[in-house]
Amino acid sequence: MTGTDDIINRYAAAFAALAPETMDDLLATVSAQVRFTDPFNDVTGHGAFRAIFTHMFETCEAPRFHILDIAHGTQSDSRRAYLRWRMSGQLRSWPHTRLDFEGMSEVVVGDDGLIAAHIDHWDSASQLLARLPVIGGLLRPVLRMFRVRTVGR
Repeated sequence: MTGTDDIINRYAAAFAALAPETMDDLLATVSAQVRFTDPFNDVTGHGAFRAIFTHMFETCEAPRFHILDIAHGTQSDSRRAYLRWRMSGQLRSWPHTRLDFEGMSEVVVGDDGLIAAHIDHWDSASQLLARLPVIGGLLRPVLRMFRVRTVGR
């Protein structure tokens, strides 16, 4: 196993086991200037990275990332991997929506051998926002407008 594979596997394991009390295990695998992006955030640094997950635990009950697959970059010098995951949990406050959606995190290993970037790819519109009562009522017709209708449906 290469050093790149090792840190990616350590990161994936820490991500899957993430809880408030294991946050330091995840932070131990990332660079001091780690960049994290998702549909709602784009932050840099340990403090901001921690804040993303602290906020998740404050707003969600029992959030969990289930790692479904790990794919590694195909270039010989690739320092990139893709973690396919399913996130489950429930919003703590109104509307107490159950969370169950899939996505992928692109992780990049930096020159220091630690994770330098975590870039989330997931559909926040159809998997989260459309399920919320007020926003969902406005968003669902827009999503239907872009849906292709096939013959026989």
